[in-house]
Amino acid sequence: MRFLIFLFFFWSIFLSSSFAGEIKVFEFSETELSELEIRKVRGADNKTIYTVGSNENGNFLKAVADNAASGLGKEVKIDLNKTPFINITWKIEKDLQGIIENSKKGHDFAARVFAVKKTGATPLSNRAINYVFSSNSVVGQSWRSPYTKKSIDNVLATTKDNLNVWITVKANVKEDFKKFHDLDVNELDGLAIMSDTDNSKMEAIAYYQNIYFSAE
Repeated sequence: MRFLIFLFFFWSIFLSSSFAGEIKVFEFSETELSELEIRKVRGADNKTIYTVGSNENGNFLKAVADNAASGLGKEVKIDLNKTPFINITWKIEKDLQGIIENSKKGHDFAARVFAVKKTGATPLSNRAINYVFSSNSVVGQSWRSPYTKKSIDNVLATTKDNLNVWITVKANVKEDFKKFHDLDVNELDGLAIMSDTDNSKMEAIAYYQNIYFSAE
């Protein structure tokens, strides 16, 4: 349950930018990082360290989680009728081999992006799709979080196929909320990023770049 509690108490509110029918959520700039609150998961020994960098494709966020769990996010309204697809470019430099990711003891991911929908008056009533870059599972696998039935882990990438290389993945968030939560969601309320290793006590290194929503 601590993951769900984390999701709904850390929002920092910014305006997202849009271009060519796309909704960009994060800028991954020094200014943005200084304004976003990095919230440690309750019970974790350490915070994940987030820094920004750049390459030929623009800015990126680097995450180093060493027995750590903390994330950052934005409360941002996304019209899923117009732009239902989330697009994520990311890379795992150091993964988490050997853990059982659908168990409480192994529920860690070198990279994950939460899509969040507020569905009630309290944080614990809200729902999330947790798009993950897995170290042990295969693309297409999914399961309910061992901490809460309100969050679904959905594998979009795996280090079995792509370790230490940039890849871009896409998912239809509107269809996923219907599939996994049986909810007809017209508007998303927020997005969060987290790299965590507090359960496995291991170290992971990940990179995030160019996270946006699109019509197709």
